[in-house]
Amino acid sequence: MKRIVLLLLPVLASCGYALVGSSNNLLAPTVHTIEVPAFVNRTTRVELEQRVTQSVAAEFVSRGRLKLVNSPAAADVILRGSIDSFGINPVAFNAQGRATQYQISITAKIELLDHRADDKVLWKNDQYRFSENYQVNTESTDAFDQETRAINEIAVRFAESLVTNLLEGF
Repeated sequence: MKRIVLLLLPVLASCGYALVGSSNNLLAPTVHTIEVPAFVNRTTRVELEQRVTQSVAAEFVSRGRLKLVNSPAAADVILRGSIDSFGINPVAFNAQGRATQYQISITAKIELLDHRADDKVLWKNDQYRFSENYQVNTESTDAFDQETRAINEIAVRFAESLVTNLLEGF
């Protein structure tokens, strides 16, 4: 039985299967810099685009793959985006009927452009959707502070998801 498995191993290895989640080679090895201009905010949520843009830029930097630059002239690629919708809805309640968990959702238009090739579109999604549940501290009386913290945390999760999609092909 071992002999059959050993004989079939080279055949199975050449079947064209690839590891799920392997790099999709979206960015050539010659791409070293990225510009992330401020996202456009098409929602009524104040400062949402600032939080998301900062989080996306910080996530690219933290991955160490690309250097963040502040001008298109210095950028190999440019990531442009607009936040088209933002929703926050209660999904869980305590015995007193107070919300204990919210679902926050963001829909954005994202495009990654190769600035070296006349802004050729490398990746585009007009309906990039992200949603996540956020646990609320029911002991706190400052609802505004909790909402700001929730938006900051969701912006970070949005950035992690987006950058993973762009760099790792998931």
